[in-house]
Amino acid sequence: QVQLVESGGGLAQAGGSLRLSCATSGRTFSLSPMAWFRQAPGKERELVATLNWNGSSTYYSDSVKGRFTISRDRAKNTVSLQMNSLKPEDTAVYYCAADTRLNFGMAYAAPEFDVWGQGTQVTVSS
Repeated sequence: QVQLVESGGGLAQAGGSLRLSCATSGRTFSLSPMAWFRQAPGKERELVATLNWNGSSTYYSDSVKGRFTISRDRAKNTVSLQMNSLKPEDTAVYYCAADTRLNFGMAYAAPEFDVWGQGTQVTVSS
């Protein structure tokens, strides 16, 4: 069974840091673009960051650029999101996603991603 499992969410103060991890299992995602999305209450799911198969290309939304860093460890089959200088508006459920239908490329829109994790809550207090 193909799975993505997020961990590392929790409560942080504004200005603090959290690191999210996404563990993959059930198949290899080593050639797939992967991403982190987030969804706040009453809002649509939005792309936070995405990267290609080997991490050589990355993309960040304007709202997190310069504060968040996406990376992957292909040997461990994990994708991480380092979140620094957190703001209350970063509060959301964060989802890991993979586009298993595309090898080597980049993906940006939610419909392009066919495998999703269950999400992990991030809450930032002011």
